[in-house]
Amino acid sequence: MPVSPSSSAQAARKAVAERLRGLRREAGLTITELADRCGWHHSKTSRIENAVTAPTANDIRQWCAATGAKSQAQDIVVQSVNAESLYREWRHQTQRGLTRLQEETGKLFRSTDLFRVYSSTLVPGLLQTEGYAAGVLAAAARFRQLPADDSAQAARARVERSRIIHDPGRRFVLVVEESVLHCQIADVDAMAAQLGYLLTAGAIPAVSLGVIPATARLRSQWPRETFHVYDDKLVSVELVSARMRINQPSEIDLYVRAFEELRAMAVYGAEARALIVQAIDALG
Repeated sequence: MPVSPSSSAQAARKAVAERLRGLRREAGLTITELADRCGWHHSKTSRIENAVTAPTANDIRQWCAATGAKSQAQDIVVQSVNAESLYREWRHQTQRGLTRLQEETGKLFRSTDLFRVYSSTLVPGLLQTEGYAAGVLAAAARFRQLPADDSAQAARARVERSRIIHDPGRRFVLVVEESVLHCQIADVDAMAAQLGYLLTAGAIPAVSLGVIPATARLRSQWPRETFHVYDDKLVSVELVSARMRINQPSEIDLYVRAFEELRAMAVYGAEARALIVQAIDALG
């Protein structure tokens, strides 16, 4: 797992490394002595303890056996697996095409009842029109230099996936920064259609759409990275190089707290619609 541009993923890996280092020190072993007991070069011990190399499950079991801590092995293995799955590189997720990525995300959607989405960059995928989605995905395909640009097909798949907002029993709470309304990622006609759709999106019974005004004063939260909270089970964070999936309860709680503070700063109803209309007028 490459070093994450977000502290959360690397911190998770470091926590495993520090736990293993602690076991070695408690056992009174040097780096070389532990390496000898495990049958590998001492540089491997150093790389693991400095979170440069992720330990395998077998490495962890050998380490725990060498330090007299066999009872902790399985717990550390689980912790390490969670740390490594926290960070997923976009190039691995997109190598089978953008359309496949939309379909895989759809599986997560179908298992979720409460969606909480904050975006400081783009209109959330759940509310994207096909023209706007095509603009977003085409830009992503160009940037990632994908061998085949299936952005038009992926845009249709995204819109199809988003029909879930009409399913009974689900709730969608979405908050965007006002700057999102002015980020022209698609042509003027597609932007106008997208903003027009946002005017009616708030009328969908299961949808709550808030806009944080650019003029909001005394903010309790500054604009954050775009993130999605699926029930209270998973947080997905979008970075330039990766999508992080966070399933540690303490970290999920932090994102929920941040979301609630961001949501409290947003305007809704007529005030939100006025900001959207201003953005439409600015298109000229």
